[in-house]
Amino acid sequence: MVHPPPSKSPKLTPRLNSKTKTAPLTIVIKLGTSSIVSPTYPFVPHIQLLSNIVETVVKLRDQGHRVVLVSSGAIGVGLRRMNLKERGKELHKKQALAAIGQGRLIALWDNLFSQLEQPIAQILLTRMDISDRTRYINAQNTFSELLNMGVVPIVNENDTVSVSEIKFGDNDTLSAISSAICHADYLFLLTDVECLYTDNPRNNPDAKPVRVVRDIQAVKQQVSTKTLGSSLGTGGMETKIIAAELATAAGTTTVVMDSSNVRDIFQVIANGPSPCRESEEGSTPELNEGPLCTRFLRKEAALKDRKWWIAHGLHAAGSVIIDPGAFRAIQRKESGGRLLPAGVVRVDGVFAGHQAVRLIVRRRKGEDDGKGEGVGRQDASVSLDMSTPASPSSSSTPLSATAVSPALRHLNIQPISISSTDQPDTPHIEPSLSLSSSIASLDPLSRSVPPSPAIKPFGTTGLTAINGGSKNGAEGGDVDVAEWEEVVVGKGLAQYNSVEIDRIKGKKSAHIEQILGYNDCEHVVDSITFI
Repeated sequence: MVHPPPSKSPKLTPRLNSKTKTAPLTIVIKLGTSSIVSPTYPFVPHIQLLSNIVETVVKLRDQGHRVVLVSSGAIGVGLRRMNLKERGKELHKKQALAAIGQGRLIALWDNLFSQLEQPIAQILLTRMDISDRTRYINAQNTFSELLNMGVVPIVNENDTVSVSEIKFGDNDTLSAISSAICHADYLFLLTDVECLYTDNPRNNPDAKPVRVVRDIQAVKQQVSTKTLGSSLGTGGMETKIIAAELATAAGTTTVVMDSSNVRDIFQVIANGPSPCRESEEGSTPELNEGPLCTRFLRKEAALKDRKWWIAHGLHAAGSVIIDPGAFRAIQRKESGGRLLPAGVVRVDGVFAGHQAVRLIVRRRKGEDDGKGEGVGRQDASVSLDMSTPASPSSSSTPLSATAVSPALRHLNIQPISISSTDQPDTPHIEPSLSLSSSIASLDPLSRSVPPSPAIKPFGTTGLTAINGGSKNGAEGGDVDVAEWEEVVVGKGLAQYNSVEIDRIKGKKSAHIEQILGYNDCEHVVDSITFI
């Protein structure tokens, strides 16, 4: 099925009440299952709490703000409708209960909002909707149009067909993704505790509240996040920190607060958009005052929409391992966020062209992410130096110039051999691999690889034979494997599939056509976003 090209998102035109002193904001409010129904049989809906939330949303709308509601609870409502005491462990049963409950859940919201004449809309998303760029932009356009029409979108994951939500996912992550789609100013995660604590306050009376978070990574080390969700929910405090990390990267301030104190939202947003995390700590004393909650401050240099989508919306189909020199190169602005094949060390996984891949730097332990004076490709013993003349003592024995990634060995790919039997200074590339059916099934536009012509003469001094990967990540030679580590640094879009990149890794871009028989792009990974 061919999707129509997505149209550009219409500009939001909020109506601002002349009585309010705050600028119009886009606000996403997320409610967990425990805030919607009781956690035990007979799973009675919290009508009073839901009514307070509806009144708060309508008042925010009256002040000119745009509001999106992310609501869990479909399975809980389904249990009540079927008069069941537990949801069971079978996946198909959970999906059936979600299908039963989702209709009644949206009807409950519609009845409550209708009392105040506020129209709502239902949006059900899956991870596939986020992974596909066209569907992602179409969802963004739908959100924009609904908000311009004065409608409150109510979002939930499509549990009936989304296996990942019920088994692994949660609506905290969905709310963060919704915030990025809507370019929200605030994300409020309503739960059954007031804020983030240094320990579980239910078990430790000495646990202290954390009111402001500037460094999420530091918080993960300093506070306890081992609290589990309710018997019906799939989240907990740990998932809220993950959601905050995603949302703040998109420029959205994230607030964790008690759902019973939902009216405190007005005090939190009273001063407009929250300051960014880069602001001086002493310059924002108001953050430690007011209602008890935890604010995760937004990043000042938020990722742009497409870069955020690549970094957090796409599932990585594989990994491209690079050397520190290549990492330093793609960090420069003039690189345009593109990776050349010369910097590629290894390919892990099977992926098609234009799929997302992780970028992993292979470096010496303790090296500063490749930013300082570090190890180049020669130290890593994984690249070909073709810039110097051949040594007279060059061996006539064929050398294995490229090692097939362990993840690709099941494709029956043989290493590319460099033979210097006839002409010591002019090695020939003798490809013995072709695109497998599994790669072709991933990329219908993939082509069979024709025999590659011989590469033009170049020297072989410094040519390093690669003996294949090891468990410790070092490859070939007498390198001490204990000195090496691999660190994930970003994500990007592959311009060739995994087999093609494995063939041209370590080579100059000028040799791509001679090896593959075509040259669609000088870069192997594009649109790189660092994480």
